[in-house]
Amino acid sequence: MGDILSQLSHLLVQSLPTVVFVFLLTVVLDWLFFKPLTGVLKQREEATVGALARAREQAAAAEAKAREYEAALQAARQEVYRLQEADRRAALSDREERLQRVRRESETLLKSALADLAAQAQAAQQELARSAQLLAEDITQSILSDGVPPAREGHT
Repeated sequence: MGDILSQLSHLLVQSLPTVVFVFLLTVVLDWLFFKPLTGVLKQREEATVGALARAREQAAAAEAKAREYEAALQAARQEVYRLQEADRRAALSDREERLQRVRRESETLLKSALADLAAQAQAAQQELARSAQLLAEDITQSILSDGVPPAREGHT
């Protein structure tokens, strides 16, 4: 058993530099490689998470802006519709006023034309009655006097 312990102690002494080397290698690799790599990975993760958070915030802000623009656009459309309706009503009112004015003028012209026509008809009837009276007198005179018509002024 002493021989085995001696071999084990010899193996332990021989493996001691390897253990120290592995320990030093672990410390050096941790200090030179793993810590910077872990730091870079952590920065990347923070940058990614930060970029995602900023992207979400910007998307929310863009949606809010889009809603604001849509509301403003809707308000502008309603204002345009309101103005168009007011213009349409004003045009209809103006048209109605012009139509009423033209109707009144037409009625006035019609009444005037009817009055003129009635006056002309009255004058024509009077002229016709006068002509008929003269013609009757001429016929009567012609029958009563030898068939020679008397000479009158303004009559042919």
